Amino acid sequence: MRTRRTRTTALVTAAVVASLALATASAPAHAVDPDPAPQQYRPYLHYTPVKNWMNDPNGLVYYNGTYHMYYQYNPYGTTWGNMSWGHATSTDLLHWSEQPLAIAQAFNGSGQATEDIFSGSIVVDSQNTSGFGTLQNPPLVAVYTSNYTGNHPTLPGKQAQSLAYSTDSGQTWTKYAGNPVLNRNTSDFRDPKVFRYQGTAGSYWVMSAVEANEHRVLFYKSTDLKSWTYLNDFKPANATGGQWECPDLFPMAVDGNPNNVKWVLVVNINPGGSGRRQRRAVLRGQLRRHHVHLGNHGTGRCCTAGPIAGWFQRRQLQRLERLQ
Repeated sequence: MRTRRTRTTALVTAAVVASLALATASAPAHAVDPDPAPQQYRPYLHYTPVKNWMNDPNGLVYYNGTYHMYYQYNPYGTTWGNMSWGHATSTDLLHWSEQPLAIAQAFNGSGQATEDIFSGSIVVDSQNTSGFGTLQNPPLVAVYTSNYTGNHPTLPGKQAQSLAYSTDSGQTWTKYAGNPVLNRNTSDFRDPKVFRYQGTAGSYWVMSAVEANEHRVLFYKSTDLKSWTYLNDFKPANATGGQWECPDLFPMAVDGNPNNVKWVLVVNINPGGSGRRQRRAVLRGQLRRHHVHLGNHGTGRCCTAGPIAGWFQRRQLQRLERLQ
């Protein structure tokens, strides 16, 4: 990914200026792709913010002709901390423009941090099920983990799932006054991934999230993104080293055949590889009615209610793939 930026050169000698002017005058006119990485230590094909720390990409969404990338960001320094959501946009997935801070860390009246904005996802609520927008102007809704610090008055040290919404195409965000919308009163409940499920009995939102240190992926359903009903979970199986983080659940048509759809559950393990690298566990299977089964490996099982329910029969636990 190439990054657009405007930079000011600190020192330019008269000789360089003169030589550049001469070269410009003598060179034929032609279109030149602007250099995406004018600084020596910036990656050439990956987005980086102008300054400070970034890590996990979070809400990745395409809306009204624009790709939006939100990400974990420290607005105040070059190390992990003060977690908020940064924001960049693109029309081609190659050239990116950094935008103002999207969802900021919260503070109390004394200036103490009370809530860090951890990872999550964004959905386009096209039917305005949340009521945050209108059918004519549907909202973007961010579902993220509130990491409450020791200064929070009611949930110190806890993690829970919260909402923020935008009605101006993702440029500004408002935190939902009823946050958190999903709270287990635990300290490592995080990384919600939400998608819209469409089945024979209708459609609803589905969330997968983790209890990181329990090595569990939990599944929930909702009709409005505000009230969530527990379905069941995928319990520890196979790779249980480190913490389980950033799950994803999605359908995939085998060889493009819509009549042969498998569901893929992805769990990232941190640390799970050599040299404290992360690794990713990938499971594939089927969603059928009534319950979910993950074969004879470990005790993993999960079940849901409604048309997304069913045994998630484990065909294969693919090898752990080291993240590059």
